[in-house]
Amino acid sequence: MTPRQRSRSQSPSATTGRDAARTSATSRTAAAFRPDPRRLGLPTAALALSFALAGCAGSGPDTTATTDHQAAASRTTQAAPGRPAAGAAPSAAAQALAHLPGLGPHTEAEIPADTRQVVLVTGRDKNSSDSQVALYERTGEGWQPKATWPARNALRGWTDDHHLDDLRSPVGVFTLTDAGGLLPDPGTKLPYHQSHSFIASGTGFDGEPLAGAFDYVVAIDYNRVPGTSPLDQTKPQGAAKGGNIWLHVDHGGPTHACVALKKDAMRALLRALDPALHPVVVMGDASSLAR
Repeated sequence: MTPRQRSRSQSPSATTGRDAARTSATSRTAAAFRPDPRRLGLPTAALALSFALAGCAGSGPDTTATTDHQAAASRTTQAAPGRPAAGAAPSAAAQALAHLPGLGPHTEAEIPADTRQVVLVTGRDKNSSDSQVALYERTGEGWQPKATWPARNALRGWTDDHHLDDLRSPVGVFTLTDAGGLLPDPGTKLPYHQSHSFIASGTGFDGEPLAGAFDYVVAIDYNRVPGTSPLDQTKPQGAAKGGNIWLHVDHGGPTHACVALKKDAMRALLRALDPALHPVVVMGDASSLAR
C-alpha cells in the first residue's frame, strides 16, 4: 500500500450488492482493464457486469447492484452548500486557512505534501451515516474553501479497520485518481470511464430505489490500484478488506461503505477535481479526524 492509500490502521471496501469480491466473473473482467491515461474508453462488452458489487449503495437483501463504495467543526467562514465559498472576508487571501478545519496533527500529517485539493468528509459521529463534504484548494495563502454539500456514509458509521460487509466507511486519507459512471463525462479532468456496467438496482436500507446511484462515481483509492477503472476488482490487500468504495450519487439512504452526494453536487465535484492538484479525500467521523 502506497503512502497515498494509507488509512489510520494502514489497512484501509464494495460491490454493488455485497462487495466486489462476490463476483469472480466481474473480477476477471475488470482485472483486464487498464485505462487510457487520458480517458477510459473500454468496450462495454469487456465489462458486461451485472455489477453485483456489494456495499456502496447501501443495499437491502433484494439489491441487484450496489457497491461497497457505495460538518467539519469549523470556526471559519464556510462555503454555501453546493456553491463557491462566499465568506465575509474581503479577499481570497483573507479567507485562506493555515489548517483544514477539524483535522488534528495526525490526520493532517497523512495528507501528501504535493496535495493542493482536498475533499473533506466529516461524519457526524462514529456510528452515524450522516456527514458533510467540503472541497478545499491550497494556494500560496493557505487552504481556500470552495464548496460544501450534505452527504451520507455507511449505515453503521466509520471504522479504522474496514472489512467486507462491516457496513462502516473507512477512516483515512486516500487519493482520488479515477472516475466513471453510467452517464457521459460531465467535464472532469480525471480519467473517466463511461459504461453500462455502472448499474444499481433494487432497494437500499431505507427501502429507497438505488437506480441512478452510479450515474457518476469517483473511485476512492482504498484497496485498489490507482489508474484503473472504478469497476476494476483488483484488491491489493485481499477481498476480506473490502473495496470498490466510491463517491457516488445519493440514493436517499445510508451506504455500505461509500460516500454519497446529491447528483448536482457529484457533477460539480467531478468538474472541480484536477489531477494536477493531486486530490485526496480525507474522511472519517469528527472525533477520528481530530486526532
